[in-house]
Amino acid sequence: MARMIELGRGESLALLASVPMGRIGFTQRALPVIRPVSHLVDGDAVVIRTHGGSGLLSTTGVDPVVVYEADQISPQTHTGWSVMVTGPATRITAPAEVARYRQLLVPWIDIDMDQIVRVCADLVTGYRLTGTRA
Repeated sequence: MARMIELGRGESLALLASVPMGRIGFTQRALPVIRPVSHLVDGDAVVIRTHGGSGLLSTTGVDPVVVYEADQISPQTHTGWSVMVTGPATRITAPAEVARYRQLLVPWIDIDMDQIVRVCADLVTGYRLTGTRA
């Protein structure tokens, strides 16, 4: 039986940075929505690209609070890890930052992903599942 061990912030962000994709969760028309996206970790933030018509960008006035999650769990051994980052999602508009992230973060689907969004890691939760018996 696997055991769940809580991870610290630094290890959690390092694990998140080790994989190219995850899922972003946000609210659209008062309902929860989860979308797969590619990402990169930059300091204490997760950065993604999205398209202009994205539901994530449809809110007005206030940066929405979102959750970003990625994991790597083996279905055979039931071991691995899971990390969640919760915080406000802010559209990046500074031309130098936009250009930098467009070079670093290549879209994986055939849609014009012209918008860059930074999720501030206000809350980071990570767990490792180990094969060690309790």
